[in-house]
Amino acid sequence: MFGEYAQSWLNSLEVVHDTRVNYKGLMNNYWMPHLATLPIKAVTPMVLREVVAKTKWKSSTVKRAAIARVKAMFRAAVYDEVVDRNPAASIQLPQKNRKQIDPFTVEEADALIQWMYANFSRSNQVFAAFYEFALFTGMRTGEIMALRWDEIDFEKKTAHVCRIVVENQVVDRTKTKYTRTVMLNSRALGALARAQEVAHYRSKQTRRVSTESPFIFQPAGKSLHMMRPETPAHHFNEAIKALKIPARPQYNCRHTYATMCLMSGMNPAFIAGQLGHSVQVLLTTYAKWLNSANDWAELAKLETNVIGTELVQH
Repeated sequence: MFGEYAQSWLNSLEVVHDTRVNYKGLMNNYWMPHLATLPIKAVTPMVLREVVAKTKWKSSTVKRAAIARVKAMFRAAVYDEVVDRNPAASIQLPQKNRKQIDPFTVEEADALIQWMYANFSRSNQVFAAFYEFALFTGMRTGEIMALRWDEIDFEKKTAHVCRIVVENQVVDRTKTKYTRTVMLNSRALGALARAQEVAHYRSKQTRRVSTESPFIFQPAGKSLHMMRPETPAHHFNEAIKALKIPARPQYNCRHTYATMCLMSGMNPAFIAGQLGHSVQVLLTTYAKWLNSANDWAELAKLETNVIGTELVQH
């Protein structure tokens, strides 16, 4: 049956928890209601097209993701010799919508950081440090929430990224492809120093509520680490509102770091490695900024090699 194989396929995937939950949701919401009890060999291209046609899709992005998952499942079924051919192969994926990247400017980033340090209580300045670190490392929100002191090498100025917070829990990323070493610039190291100051301040309070934590950006209270991205986002949005900066989600801190690196002329392969991207994803996502960084350098070649020489005969 389609449903039985789909479950077996999901169980066999070596993906992180949040990806598995996403895949399961796509299968349960869009394919299982129509196909679960059908023999898998009875699922033809026509059957799949009928499901696609009668489904009320939330968006073209969801439609694309759901079709991609069933395509992948049937590719596995062909390899497993459960079916002879992939009935989803002929189903067209909707064109991918490119979200407009809207990073913070360097001036906006600096203003946000300064405002948070100046206006948050001593204990809550951990959120200022959190966002200074985010804006100057490009790490994902969940990765920063899960980062521990023992994963920082202050001598080598690196952070070992091997965990992420998903659904309130810290999840280890044991596969090599999900781990990376991030090199820390002076601003990131400065943010860590401020986080250390907050931890030291809390440890000296006589009416102390927080417990000592191995996690760097521990919120006030008894929790050892931030459990939900909404926790830091609340403080971030407070700063954005106070400064009257155009509202953008905290994920745009990652975009900000990526575009700063590109505009500085850094090697795209190096930037991709630091962000945990493939070079292809980096170039596709940030093509506008890559071009902007190179435009004047390219024009300079014309000035130097052609315009600056006497080629025109009078």
